Amino acid sequence: MRVEAFKIATSSPSDVAQLDNYIKQSIIDPNDVLCIIGKTEGNGGRNDFTRELAMTAFEELFSKYLGISRTEVAERIVFSLSGGCEGVVSPHIVVFTKSGNILQEARQEKRLAIGIGSTRKFQASEIGRVEQVEETARAIKEIVASLKVDSAEDVHFIQMKGAITNYTYQEAEQALRDNKPLRSNMVYSRGASALGAALALDEISAKDIRDDAICQNWDLYSGVASCSAKPGLDHTEIVVMANSRYAEGDLIINHGVLEDILDTKTVHKVLTELGIKCDICLTAEQQKKIVGVFAKSEADPRNIIRGRRHTMLTDDDISDTRYSRSVLGAVLASVIGDTAVYISTRAEHHGPLGGGPLAIIAKV
Repeated sequence: MRVEAFKIATSSPSDVAQLDNYIKQSIIDPNDVLCIIGKTEGNGGRNDFTRELAMTAFEELFSKYLGISRTEVAERIVFSLSGGCEGVVSPHIVVFTKSGNILQEARQEKRLAIGIGSTRKFQASEIGRVEQVEETARAIKEIVASLKVDSAEDVHFIQMKGAITNYTYQEAEQALRDNKPLRSNMVYSRGASALGAALALDEISAKDIRDDAICQNWDLYSGVASCSAKPGLDHTEIVVMANSRYAEGDLIINHGVLEDILDTKTVHKVLTELGIKCDICLTAEQQKKIVGVFAKSEADPRNIIRGRRHTMLTDDDISDTRYSRSVLGAVLASVIGDTAVYISTRAEHHGPLGGGPLAIIAKV
């Protein structure tokens, strides 16, 4: 297996011109494209249609090159598009390709390996509950095993699009009678998905997983998960990124857990462990080594950051998600020296309260 990643700037949500050029120049083989992760410049809310516009452009492009329908494109390639480019965050995509299979013999060096998969279909009554956590953990373990990692510590990033199944009035009524109201919404789906990653990688214990712990016990979290959720999706799509001795290429990945959205110390630590050490900001040469930066941001629900009160959650004029993306985007860009950073908000069980996972992919 050889994984390559291409960071491409976009001039609009529907801009696929550079990606199209890469395909025409045989830099990217459309048959090898595994997933695309990127930022679009909408507001990141429920009425952010920039993601839908971007998806239409991607589906049409790959439908043309692969000779399949747009629906089949969406089923074949994992797309994780996050709206909201507040502050200095620059709209961009990172295209991941995979050629060849996992190697049969181990190499001395570990290199980036990627696996994709999905859970089974969920019932509406399972979303945000133990069933979703356990099934997500099962699916992740299966993908991790296929990458032949030495240990769970080699897994550094798990991107997920969580299920939010539709349900009938009768199902909702039955759930109330069973004293188990339906949780088929974004908050619980993200939380259960993140806990599924934590359970799969032994970041938490199975005995800690109960329905009343999901989106309640914030001491339970994953340091590698990045979950969104899609209404109407009946299963969870999963991308696992790890370092494996059975992969080749020139890419490696590392991660850390941000204590809050001002945590530059962890950013430097992740870079140093990748072999990229800097005092304040990366040099121009070091910046060229960075292929992708992926993080979760969250306005601390305790309304405190570094001992000071913040107003991100009490300002009715601007969404807290836009605030936190803007802050973390500036913090990451100030160290990386590049504004093309992927930041997703809402971090239920993603790192400690007010913090979140950070993963960086770099060239060796």
